[in-house]
Amino acid sequence: MEQQTTRQPSSSSQMWERLEVFVREQIQRFIQALLEEEVTALLGRPKSARRVAVDASKGLRNGYGKPRRLTLTAGTITVRRPRVRGLDERFVSRVLPLFKRRTREVGELLPQLYLHGLALGDFDFALRGLLGEAAPLSPTSLTRLKAQWQLEYEAWQRRRLDALEVVYVWADGLYVKAGLEESKAALLVLIGALTDGRKVVLAVESGQRESKESWGAVLRDLRARGLRPWRCTIADGHLGIWAALAEQQPSAAAQRCWNHRITNVLDAIPTKHQAQARTL
Repeated sequence: MEQQTTRQPSSSSQMWERLEVFVREQIQRFIQALLEEEVTALLGRPKSARRVAVDASKGLRNGYGKPRRLTLTAGTITVRRPRVRGLDERFVSRVLPLFKRRTREVGELLPQLYLHGLALGDFDFALRGLLGEAAPLSPTSLTRLKAQWQLEYEAWQRRRLDALEVVYVWADGLYVKAGLEESKAALLVLIGALTDGRKVVLAVESGQRESKESWGAVLRDLRARGLRPWRCTIADGHLGIWAALAEQQPSAAAQRCWNHRITNVLDAIPTKHQAQARTL
C-alpha cells in the first residue's frame, strides 16, 4: 500500500503568496494614521480628549466621511477621511484632499501607457491587473482624462513665445506606437537652448513622415506666436527639416547631429566589432 503524505505550506510561503496584500494593508494603516494625526495637530488634542483651556483651538471631531478608495502604484486601498466641525473655515486634508482618487504617479502613468500604444479599450483590463480590482477606473473616467490632456496640450500649443531668446534648436522626428493618424506619422519635436542656458520644448506636433510641408507648418506656427529666428539648428540627415529651414531661415547655421552620425557609423560596422567601436 502506497503511503500518502501531506505537506503543509510553510509560513514563509504563505507570507510570499499574500505579500502584496500585506503591503497594501500596511500602507492603508499608515495613511489612515496620518489622517488621524493631521486632525490631532489641527485641534491640538488627541481623539476623545476634551478641551481643557478656555482659549483652546476651535473645532470638534465629527466622525468620518464615506470610505474612499485611493489608487497608488502599489495598488488600491480604502481609507476614511476624518471630519471636523466647528471651524471658521472648512477643513481640507493635505494628506488626502477632496475628490482625489489617485496619486500623482498613477496619473502620470496613464498618458505614458497611452503613448506606448495601449489602446483606450485595454486600459481598464491592464490597470486593474496592476492596481487591483478596486481601482476607481472606468472607460468614462479614462475618456475624460484623455479630453483633459487634449485641452492642456492645445493650451500649451497656443502659448506666446515672444519672451524666449533662443540660440540653438534641436529638431527631430519621433515615431511612437500611439495611433496619431491612419498612415505613418511622426512627432515633430523642437527643443531650444536659451541664452541663459535653459532648454525648453518649443513644439511637439504630429506630421506626415517628417516632410518639408509638415516641418514648414511647425516653423510658421512658432514664428506666428512670436519666436524670433535662432542662430543654429541641429538635426539628423532627413531632408524635410533642412528644406523647410532653407525657405524660412536661409541665413541660420546648420549642423548635423553627432549622435545620429555616430549611430549611422556604428550601423555600418560589423556587429561583432560594434561594442569595441563604442569605447573609442
